[in-house]
Amino acid sequence: MKLAYKIVTSAVIGACSTLAAAQAIVGVSWSNFQEERWKTDEAAIKAELSKLGAKYVSADAGGSPEKQIADVDGLIAKGATSLIILAMDKDAIVPALAKAKAKNLPVVAYDRLIEQPGVFYITFDNKEVGREQARGVFKVKPKGNYVFIKGSPTDPNANFLRDGQGEVLADAIKKGDIKVVGEEYTDGWKPETAQKNMEQILTRNSGKVDAVVASNDGTAGGVIAALSSKGLKGVPVSGQDGDHAALNRVALGSQTVSVWKDARVLGKEAAAAAVALAAGKKVDGAVTWAEGEKKVPMQSKFLKPVSITRDNLDVVIKAGWITKDEVCKGVTKESAPAACK
Repeated sequence: MKLAYKIVTSAVIGACSTLAAAQAIVGVSWSNFQEERWKTDEAAIKAELSKLGAKYVSADAGGSPEKQIADVDGLIAKGATSLIILAMDKDAIVPALAKAKAKNLPVVAYDRLIEQPGVFYITFDNKEVGREQARGVFKVKPKGNYVFIKGSPTDPNANFLRDGQGEVLADAIKKGDIKVVGEEYTDGWKPETAQKNMEQILTRNSGKVDAVVASNDGTAGGVIAALSSKGLKGVPVSGQDGDHAALNRVALGSQTVSVWKDARVLGKEAAAAAVALAAGKKVDGAVTWAEGEKKVPMQSKFLKPVSITRDNLDVVIKAGWITKDEVCKGVTKESAPAACK
């Protein structure tokens, strides 16, 4: 009798657990799909939610902070039990959080910080990304005229990255080995804006630029286009995200480093967090973090980035992130990195 009771009880608990998962609806608000990587993130989120028996609904703000607020309203109206938000503007999105809070909906700040009480923040260690970017460029060019092409001024990651870059290069700047001849934010992380900013810096400095610390692969692409238009080759340039085009540039030698943040892992972890929080559970591996501008204590989870250069391109190939053919497209035998031989 007791055994039968246990079996029935276990079955009921299992059924309830499955029902709870099935009722989870995760609303994802994307800032835009301008960057190649967000499609990879989305695929990972969808796959994990499907695995957990949860439903995915989404909206794309198309780069508009105003539309993103309306998007969040729409996701709530569609029955979202938790939200994942990739904020276009860290401040503009705040009114939308009040509506989520009124409905007791957990909010996951995805990759970009939304520094508000009760928000769960998941990202890669962005200061470390910045350090790796600076290390990669500094290794190639320890002296000379440096340019910093930063991210969007509305994205806290831009400053986290710059802080990390500064930590690595501070001594060389202080000694005078490095001279900062240009530093610009890139509105919306737009490659075309990065290109325009870089062109203006090159003009102001009569083309005398020895290294560029660009904060992501999109802006790196803009920088490299600006350098190429002036006939400048061999200038080390950093990036991040492991965009396929950027990894090909690394193989070709026009980009020095792309700090790889495996979006498949981030998407999976964010989806799991959103489902757990909707069920009132804690997120595995979460820590209390309060290093944002406002020093608001937040539950957070940080993933580790990997610096990719010509020396270790095989890492992303073996991980199934990109094929060898994509990495090595256009690479000549004479200049091929080991991964392309």
